[in-house]
Amino acid sequence: MIIDLSRPLSEDTPVYPGDPEVKVRPWAFIERDGYYMNALRLGEHSGTHVDAPAHFVPGGKTVDEMPLEKFVGEAFVIDVRGGEGPIKLDELPDSGYYGKIVLLLTDGRELSPEVALFLVAEGAKAVGTDAMSIGDETVHTILLTAEVPVFESLNPTGLERLIGKTFTFIGIPLKIEGGSGSPVRAVAILED
Repeated sequence: MIIDLSRPLSEDTPVYPGDPEVKVRPWAFIERDGYYMNALRLGEHSGTHVDAPAHFVPGGKTVDEMPLEKFVGEAFVIDVRGGEGPIKLDELPDSGYYGKIVLLLTDGRELSPEVALFLVAEGAKAVGTDAMSIGDETVHTILLTAEVPVFESLNPTGLERLIGKTFTFIGIPLKIEGGSGSPVRAVAILED
């Protein structure tokens, strides 16, 4: 079974304050041109997307320089919707992070720097959230300096269906040369 973890990408897609709005404009029509196509204008961090180290780390790897293995792997969801303020260490399980992609169902809450440091120390492969931002500049810098990709704006409805399950996560970015990030089609694959 494949569960979609991406939000729709359209002109209604919310963007981080100050980021470019998503524009989708018809370019060609079957009746006029013999084929259908849209022209897109959007920021690299629009909709469900991944941040590469270059987004916050001077000289950090760009999205096209990251190994594809960083965007695919065994994953699990942690539900931290009940708390208030930044997510704290006592809201997380004590172990089980090494080599895993950790996805957080947050209701918009952000990680604290302590949680970011913990996830890096525990060897998390990547981290994702349903929030528009995983945290402040410090949180981003901690994760991205360690080359832990950050997935943001994951679909909370899909994440909810995965609580308590282990699955394969796939969130391959576009190969944008020099990109600080990229929209992704994030999915979870569950064994039947």
